Parts: sequence; structure tokens; C-alpha cells
Amino acid sequence: MGDSLFQTAVATLLRHEGGFVDDPSDPGGATRWGVSLRWLLSLEPGLRAELGDVDGDGDVDVEDVRRLPPERAVEIYRREWWDRYDYGSLGGSLLPAKMLELAVNIGPKAAHRCLQRAVRAAGGPRLVEDGVLGPATRKAVAAVPEAQLLAALKSEAAGFYREIIARRPAFERFRKGWLERAYS
Repeated sequence: MGDSLFQTAVATLLRHEGGFVDDPSDPGGATRWGVSLRWLLSLEPGLRAELGDVDGDGDVDVEDVRRLPPERAVEIYRREWWDRYDYGSLGGSLLPAKMLELAVNIGPKAAHRCLQRAVRAAGGPRLVEDGVLGPATRKAVAAVPEAQLLAALKSEAAGFYREIIARRPAFERFRKGWLERAYS
């Protein structure tokens, strides 16, 4: 089931992320399939070249992002998110997919903090909101019914996006899409 769970999660993610975008208002910069140039450039040089130098010219730039095939994005999501944070072990079928999508969109630490707040909102224990998906968080997640936790997580994600907009009003233009994404 683990691989089919990942395949379902990543298919949803790719559908939401879509093709190439290079919006000057988006801090991620050039992005395709949800893989941003900013993220690729944050990697250590060897990994950056391995994952991001799609055109083989020795650097990672907008053209590499533009040419990024969906298979490479899937490889990146498997290795750098799904396996790294072991989302598949969170239980259920919907929660792992939502965590993958959130982690890609808002970053793993922010997504994990949303999950930690959601546990409390769904009737679980108060967790330290440190953004670490460690044993205490995993134990608390396992103790809360998935449907309740997922509803609370969606609400926390929406709150996260609203907070970004409150801090940076220029991002108001992303509100509709972000909230649709939060509640999907």
C-alpha cells in the first residue's frame, strides 16, 4: 500500500501544482510541478546538480525549471519529502497526501507546525510547535481520528495562508487559490 499511497498523493500534488509559472510576486520564483528554482538553489551543490541541472549545462537556472519533467518532480517528492519525513507512516490515506502537499507548498517545518496545532484542535494533546515530525507528534497523530485531524489541518493551513496575507498584503491576490488549496 505504501507505494500506491505515494502515487495517489503525488498525483494530487502534481495536479494542484501544474506546469511552469514564473510570477515575479511569488517568492519561490520560477516553478514547475511545485519544484521551485529557489528550493533547487538551496540544495548543496552536488544534489542541486543531480536534481536540478535538467539541461546538463552545468548550472541550475530558470531554463532547468522550465524543462523539469514530471518524472523528475516525482523523484524529488519521493526522496526529499515523502521518504525524508516518512509521511506514509502517518496513518490513513488522506492525511499523508495532505502533509506532502502542504510541505511542498509552505515548507516542511511550517506544515509540521500546522499538524501539531491541528492535533490539539482535533482534541489531542498540546504539542510543542517546533515543526519537527518526531515521536511525540507521531504518537499524538495516531491517537486522533483521521477525519477530525484532517479537518483541523485544513483549517490550520488556511490560517497559515491568511497570516501570510496579513503580513504581506501584496499576497492578497493569492488568497482564493491558497484557500482552495488549504481546504482541498
